[in-house]
Amino acid sequence: MKKIRRTRMTKSIGTASQSMPKIGTIAFLVCFTCVSAYAADLEGVPRIVDGDTLVIKGTKVRLEGIDAPETDQICLNAKVARWTCGIDARNQLAAHIAGRVISCSSKGIDVYRRTLAICTLSTEDLNGWMVQQGWALAYVKYSSSYRQAEEDARTNQRGLWQGAFIAPWDWRHKNNKTIILGALSVPIDAQKFLLGPSATEGAPSPECTIKGNISQNGERIYHIEGQRFYPRIKMDKGGGRRWFCTPEEAEAAGWRRALR
Repeated sequence: MKKIRRTRMTKSIGTASQSMPKIGTIAFLVCFTCVSAYAADLEGVPRIVDGDTLVIKGTKVRLEGIDAPETDQICLNAKVARWTCGIDARNQLAAHIAGRVISCSSKGIDVYRRTLAICTLSTEDLNGWMVQQGWALAYVKYSSSYRQAEEDARTNQRGLWQGAFIAPWDWRHKNNKTIILGALSVPIDAQKFLLGPSATEGAPSPECTIKGNISQNGERIYHIEGQRFYPRIKMDKGGGRRWFCTPEEAEAAGWRRALR
């Protein structure tokens, strides 16, 4: 009897051991599915990094299928004057969202670990809105979804299309062979104006462009893109100059914001 009982117990334990991995696998798959579903869709009030990059609840989102000018990018407006179009594109997106909740549907992850997504404000496609208003281009290297929206913006000379500019993907690798886009009457010397050194040249990253400067009387002052003296500060001159990513970071280090 003892032998029989031992045998039965062994079989019983063996059966339980075999079933446990199955239960564990099912539980893992259920949890993985939940996590995947959560990661696929984001909702919240975004922080705008630039014209095609947002942050929602700590997740960096890249608007799929479009490419907006970099924040250090310079364009020419309709009056052939230099224009910080990258900053304007970012500000236009922020003003349009106006602190409201948006929803983003994930389409994958890019090489910079950003979530690629199509984002909507109520029922409006924000990616498409940026292109249709002329603040971004259809990124045809990866998607042809917004070709028609770009053509509409170009025909009506909205946003970037009012003057002259370099496609964002070319701006990141610009040289004297770079093609100039824009209105039909692109100035013959547009390239000379657009290919000059940018005010943010030398910044550690596109998100860390705040310049910390030390004045002649030793006062530590930081300058943000768009402020009057920002382009004049040459960060390669030494003298204690520093780059910062946020105003909070600069102030914590002892710098104050420039008055203009």
